[in-house]
Amino acid sequence: MSPYLAEFNIADVRLLNDGVGTMRTESLFGILCRLCGLALLFPDSVLAQSTSAPESPPQLLLAARVLDVRAGSYVPDAAIIVEGGRIKAIGAATALRKQVPASAKIIDLKDATVLPGLIDCHTHLMARIGDDPNGYALNLLTKSQAYRALEGAANARATLEAGFTTVRDVENEGSGYADVALRDAINAGLVEGPRMRVATRGIAAVGQYFPFAISPDLTDFPTGAQMISGPEEARRAVREQISHGADLIKVYADWRNPTLTVAEMQVIVEEAHKAKRKVAAHATTTEGIRNAILAGVDSIEHGHGADRADLDLMKSKGVYLVPTLSVIDAMVAKAPNKWTSDKDRAFLESMRQSMAIAKLIGVKIADGSDPAAADRHGKNAEELEAMTRRGLSPLEALRAATTSAAELIGWPDDVGAVEVGKFADLIAVQGDPTVDITVLQHVKFVMKDGRIIKNDLAVATMNARGVVDHTPTPINAPASKTPAARTLRPACLSQHPLPWNAENARRHRCVTETPLPRALATIPHTGPLPAWRRS
Repeated sequence: MSPYLAEFNIADVRLLNDGVGTMRTESLFGILCRLCGLALLFPDSVLAQSTSAPESPPQLLLAARVLDVRAGSYVPDAAIIVEGGRIKAIGAATALRKQVPASAKIIDLKDATVLPGLIDCHTHLMARIGDDPNGYALNLLTKSQAYRALEGAANARATLEAGFTTVRDVENEGSGYADVALRDAINAGLVEGPRMRVATRGIAAVGQYFPFAISPDLTDFPTGAQMISGPEEARRAVREQISHGADLIKVYADWRNPTLTVAEMQVIVEEAHKAKRKVAAHATTTEGIRNAILAGVDSIEHGHGADRADLDLMKSKGVYLVPTLSVIDAMVAKAPNKWTSDKDRAFLESMRQSMAIAKLIGVKIADGSDPAAADRHGKNAEELEAMTRRGLSPLEALRAATTSAAELIGWPDDVGAVEVGKFADLIAVQGDPTVDITVLQHVKFVMKDGRIIKNDLAVATMNARGVVDHTPTPINAPASKTPAARTLRPACLSQHPLPWNAENARRHRCVTETPLPRALATIPHTGPLPAWRRS
């Protein structure tokens, strides 16, 4: 978080065949040891993440165009075949229609633009910190970790519906290991949210991270990160966090001034890399950035004070920059009169210069929006607009949130592009994001793992025979404010005080194999808007 802001699944306990026709039960401890050992050895494997989507009929997604983010071009009049939660084929709609069986579901997105689900490499899903000057301390003092986890679930849903199907959550702001629990709950299908890489507690030098100004008498007051002093404490912290489920390690190389030493960070990197984990370093000062790079970190978070020497070093070592620009832009827009001093203007100019130099010399850039307040979750796409204001083209910003981000998080074979074999994590917008990047702030359709999470395009989903599909939609799917939608109801629901949608139709036996009239097939969902959508 910016200094400027005040695998084990129980379903895997199962009977195992001993090979001679009888069944034996493996002990819970044995399975736990075996799975944990494999997850530690292969943290990027499917075992360490969600299992494949349940078997379902193939789906044929139709759209006016599909973006190839690598080539920077569109496939016109396109279709995508989705099977088993992954992309099976991409190409011209006329050709792919002939390759799907009659039972396939056809999802016609009409004139929409389809592109890969976006990736945010710098989130704090467990953080909903208020505007109060003591908001961080109050968050730690007044909210249980269970409540923080529920907040995280709400933030995860908002993030997913905004079109971000994968996140790298870089430190949970004092909520223990609640981010691990959220990741695992999403993988188990208990709550909706993006795929997560989690950094758990983060590591900072003693006294160099939130909360500040706490009475020295309160020796057990919770902290926002795991505080260490010296290489051996650093080593222990890494081992501890990995043992509790960390997918990566987050360090605070500075906090207005350099804090952790190069020696401390080198030990952290050594331990993390041994366990096949990457290290992300919060660093905003010239010296702090250089210290982190020399220690061997994989990414610099923020990097607002990076000079040419820092950026040249990053380029030579292949270190990513995750600039987190939009959180600063939002703060300036909210209180412009507080950003008028020479110091503030110099800071904003340094952000612009560091991005310009990074682009010029070819530093790898990945998207990260740094949301830590209730009104910032779900606004992740503002970061892409902020990048274009600092000189990146819309396509370069898109790649920062897709192919480049997928490389940074270690999942280049599974996410980040609409390509055969990758997860069917897809979004759709109206317009051309390679011309107007802001259309990504209004995502109309979200699919994750081949499942429709959100569809605001008001088009019917049919099977290959042209019959309307009544697959239940998510319970809290985005609602419509259209008054007429509250009066158009099929007769079978006339005596039920429920909004008309596919889920309620199924509950009250309204499913029919006869195509519905278009007026009914396209009725939007009704009901109150979730709070985050009203803001």
